[in-house]
Amino acid sequence: MLISKRKRYLSGSDWVINTLDYMMKSVSSSGNICQVVLILNAPLSEHSLRTRLNHFVQQFPVLQGRVARDFKLTPYWKIPAAMERDVLLSVSRIRKSSSAEILLPEFVQNANRPFPDNEYIDFHLFVSRDRNALAMRFDHRLFDARGAESFLNLFQKSLTDSSISGDITFTSSMELTEWKRKFLAGKNVNRAIIALSKATPKSLPVPNRHDIEFSYRLLTFDPQETVAIYERAYREAGYLMESPFILAVIIQSMNELCSSRTDSGTCFQIPVTMDLRPGKDPLQEIFFNHVSYLFYQIPVEQCTDMQGLVALLKQQMYDQVKSGFPRDLAAASLLTRIVPLPVFGKLMYVPMKGKMATFAFSHLGKSSYQSNEFMDSSIETMFHMPRVPVSPGIGFFSSLYNGRFNLVISYIDGIISADELNKLEAGIRNKLGIESV
Repeated sequence: MLISKRKRYLSGSDWVINTLDYMMKSVSSSGNICQVVLILNAPLSEHSLRTRLNHFVQQFPVLQGRVARDFKLTPYWKIPAAMERDVLLSVSRIRKSSSAEILLPEFVQNANRPFPDNEYIDFHLFVSRDRNALAMRFDHRLFDARGAESFLNLFQKSLTDSSISGDITFTSSMELTEWKRKFLAGKNVNRAIIALSKATPKSLPVPNRHDIEFSYRLLTFDPQETVAIYERAYREAGYLMESPFILAVIIQSMNELCSSRTDSGTCFQIPVTMDLRPGKDPLQEIFFNHVSYLFYQIPVEQCTDMQGLVALLKQQMYDQVKSGFPRDLAAASLLTRIVPLPVFGKLMYVPMKGKMATFAFSHLGKSSYQSNEFMDSSIETMFHMPRVPVSPGIGFFSSLYNGRFNLVISYIDGIISADELNKLEAGIRNKLGIESV
């Protein structure tokens, strides 16, 4: 076991994310980047924001690390002794109102910008007459979605608590022991993937270009609509089972979209993230990736009945969790770290013959950001804008903040038409029990 402030070994999940980053950079303007957006009800002082952010991030040299390999070829995050540069903060002055929907094109442009070399986080302040918006972009090699929210939450807490420190001693391991356990986990994962590969998933054709950019559709719901959505989810799927219900709504809406296209697929195949944080050290667990995946496979003929679809999703979730598949996947992926990124990227597509999934889905649930304010400005809502892997090229990402449910559709330009996107949104809203706007 390594205990160090300057070195943190990457997990198998980290290496999967690094591979996706490499693959996305090969076909698009930038890598595996996401941004979390805060819509604020009052202006922020640019000077105060810049000063406080710089003071805060100077405590976290991990933010300016990089991937390296040790003498046994195990990849790790090499951390400098101290921060070498100030945080990147840019400002855009917008003449129109700064509602989330109106500002979305500005957020999209920001999301598609590549990071400079060896930068993994930056901030963008959007200033208008009546309110502001703040976007924190982050490289998924450094944060997952929950970690990014927790980092912002730690910043907010640091404004009133001077005892908060970024002096982190990371505990990690090369994981070069217990080979039998890892190979058995790999065997279980391989068996599951072979079973999945017997069916052909529906998929939207990805444009054959090397300058791919991403677009987004934001579905926002006010507190009253959010209450109605969750009440319906609990009726349909059971208490605290909103995730299977939301996924079922999206599957049915995507089925209506795919039925208008000529596609030979026989099922919907969806990878869904699952948080595996042990909860032992919240400060360490802010950084890097602590997720694994569940894989759902739904035959097309079982997509129309909501009750049956929800029951099937719940059964597949229970079966995978009971079998230990998410942890087996995390353990088996440790074996891939010695493989160079270009090779591993190609190997990931072999079992599914290039069709990894129909779409990606992640439900973050209740936000890790615990305050209703950012600095001295109240927050109206918060949402995530991730770049989805180029295959499948479309993904759905939902979250709950301060009593407001948000759903973001991330998609490659050209994979879906404007008319299809409008119909997809209308279908989702209708099945959630909310009329289209």
